[in-house]
Amino acid sequence: MAHVEDVQRDGLKRYYFLRAGVSVAWIIAAVAVGTSNPLIGGVLLVAYPAWDALANALDARSNGGFAANPPQTFNLIVSLVVAFAVLFALQADPRRVLTVFGVWAAFAGILQLVAGVRRWRAVGGQWPMVLSGAQSVLAGVFMIAGSIAGGGHPPAPVEIAPYAGFGAFYFLVAAISLTLKGRKSR
Repeated sequence: MAHVEDVQRDGLKRYYFLRAGVSVAWIIAAVAVGTSNPLIGGVLLVAYPAWDALANALDARSNGGFAANPPQTFNLIVSLVVAFAVLFALQADPRRVLTVFGVWAAFAGILQLVAGVRRWRAVGGQWPMVLSGAQSVLAGVFMIAGSIAGGGHPPAPVEIAPYAGFGAFYFLVAAISLTLKGRKSR
């Protein structure tokens, strides 16, 4: 059984490093060109939840499939819906994009909490994912509140960058935690 746990831990470790790396690349793009070019900014805003959908698909497939991973499967669907909702909001009322992100962040945080708790028993090292899920819920609430209080304004990817930065941090910490846990068990 220990071998199966090691394989699962190694897969999650690689996945978490990938998530952290893509988030950092997205943040760099958001800061470097997302604010000065509205078209690229819009593409980045749609790409963020679209990447999350793809990442959840990769996660579910590499950890027993979609049926064995309901939180990731559901998050995949939700993230795809959000990517289309962001695209729609950019066209219909760009001031609502931050609200869409806020609702998504809160909901995705709950799903991440569930996935972290489920995996905690099997592979350990999930405390960063549990913290990340809780932080995502709070970030979502603050995005929604800020959008409502500010009356909504056209979005810029740099407004999402802190959220992506915390996500990158937690994924990196989780990957390092699993790396250290793997070394101790060998």
